[in-house]
Amino acid sequence: MPRGIDPQVAAAYRQCQAFTRRRATNFYIAFSALPGDKRQAIYAAYAYAGTVDDAVDDAGTQEERAAALSQAQELLDAAYSGGDADPAWLTAGLADAIQRYDIPREHFEELVLGMEHDLKYTRYERWADLEQYCYRAASVIGLICICIFGYDRRQTDLAISSAVAMGKALQITNIMRDVKEDAERGRIYIAQEDLALHGVTEDEILGSEYNDRFRHLMADYAQRAYDFYREGERLIPLLDGPRSRACCNGLQGVYRMILDAIVAREYDVYSQRVSPSKAGRVVRMLELWLRGAMPNVARVG
Repeated sequence: MPRGIDPQVAAAYRQCQAFTRRRATNFYIAFSALPGDKRQAIYAAYAYAGTVDDAVDDAGTQEERAAALSQAQELLDAAYSGGDADPAWLTAGLADAIQRYDIPREHFEELVLGMEHDLKYTRYERWADLEQYCYRAASVIGLICICIFGYDRRQTDLAISSAVAMGKALQITNIMRDVKEDAERGRIYIAQEDLALHGVTEDEILGSEYNDRFRHLMADYAQRAYDFYREGERLIPLLDGPRSRACCNGLQGVYRMILDAIVAREYDVYSQRVSPSKAGRVVRMLELWLRGAMPNVARVG
């Protein structure tokens, strides 16, 4: 916990931490590598993203969804102005993190835009449209993270572009893993132009039809994800301190582990959800922490 912190803010950070632990095991384990002040700030940023996402997902009507997005904006207003909003613990934790690490509001605004877009659309016509969604859903989280991690300001452009690429890599991995679950909700994130390119129909996706054309489609997306992972790895040596580097390397490495598992199963994401065991993830995370902490040691991949 940051030194000299207000007791109410400290309590707020504890709730942000508990929320992250409940909701996102991979993120929680990776964040554990960070020193206390950075770790608590990351928990607060994640708790905001997760709370808004849950509220939007749980909303049953358009009016309820609009209210959830409006509340997300109100919470940001309060966090950036020093005002009050519900939940109070989240407002307090986020406000302190924003002030300590000078996090631009535009990153959170883009995140909310991504959630709003997700409510309106269940298909993406072009790869460029999907890539923009990945930016809003995941890359902006990376940009928030590097504000907290700290990085070499002499290479700001490289740090930003690498963080953006890493976020896209993680989101494409999620999209590949969750094809079946998303289809059951009537959503197809794979771009329509890519479905057509590989001769895969919407009905085949919605019906979980596993065939050679689907495998070729998924192999195409896997290659794009691997390319983004390689681009994203350039961020790691730019980060401040071994613990920030360890956290980043651990997180991207575990998601790459999921992608590797999808490839190893020849892209069969229909018969069983791809999810490496918790023990396997923890062991892999520890290995990646050690690699990430030492800037001259080869990264994952």
